Amino acid sequence: MKTMHTSAVIAPISSNDHPEEKNNQGRVMEIPLHKIVPNPHQPRLQFDDVKLAELAESIKEHGILQPLVVTKSGADTYEIIAGERRFQASKKAGLKTVPVLVRDATEQEKLELAIIENIQRHDLNPIEEAKAFLRLQDEFGLGQEAVAKKMGKSRSVISNTMRLLHLPIEIQRAVSEGKISEGHAKALLSIENPEKQRAVFDLIIKEELTVRETEIKVRSVAVGSHIRSSIVLHPEIISRTEHLTEILGTKVKIAPSGKGGKIMIEYYSPEDLDGLLRRLEE
Repeated sequence: MKTMHTSAVIAPISSNDHPEEKNNQGRVMEIPLHKIVPNPHQPRLQFDDVKLAELAESIKEHGILQPLVVTKSGADTYEIIAGERRFQASKKAGLKTVPVLVRDATEQEKLELAIIENIQRHDLNPIEEAKAFLRLQDEFGLGQEAVAKKMGKSRSVISNTMRLLHLPIEIQRAVSEGKISEGHAKALLSIENPEKQRAVFDLIIKEELTVRETEIKVRSVAVGSHIRSSIVLHPEIISRTEHLTEILGTKVKIAPSGKGGKIMIEYYSPEDLDGLLRRLEE
């Protein structure tokens, strides 16, 4: 993944800042923990208690090696931009103050930086990533290509990750909790019917299916669901459809009818449609 430095998403320091605040911009300083508040845009929803306790022990012994990045949020308070896990571990370690780097950031930049930090540290599970990308798209009006550029990922990766949010909530929860992998979840997306998705999901859990075994099971279900007027899609066509879905980064459906049929390609915003049309024209 292409690395994006924090400076790429942090707004320049405003010349309108108060002198005492401007003097603190861009330098490391010690701030009492009680003056720091969590980032409301934090995309990470789950913290591993064991790993958090291990980090707290490390902080007790070695201190905080990398300052938190914060922004001024009130007369005497600071909001975390990056370093939520270090903040939580510092409280467990009993620290009274922590080193911070004070920066200016817009609401969009706070979310972007929080996502980037977590992705680079591999701290987000696939569902958390998908929800974070969706927030960038919905709250700040960014198309998937714009999100992909900011995250240093391909548009198809962003799109395919966000598609996980189309799964039933209990399957999303299983991905978040690590009960099934992202590969299992993406295989289930090939099934349109939520009830059939749940049925295969139950088999994955009950029989401990591998991703490959799940894909085979999904294809057998998909073949059965594509019967139209005694027409059955050949498994090779289904495989090519799945490949096209990966290439375009959006869901592709085949709907047979008589000797012909339809190919349907989904898009989720005007920006996605524009990007999709450009790729089809190339």
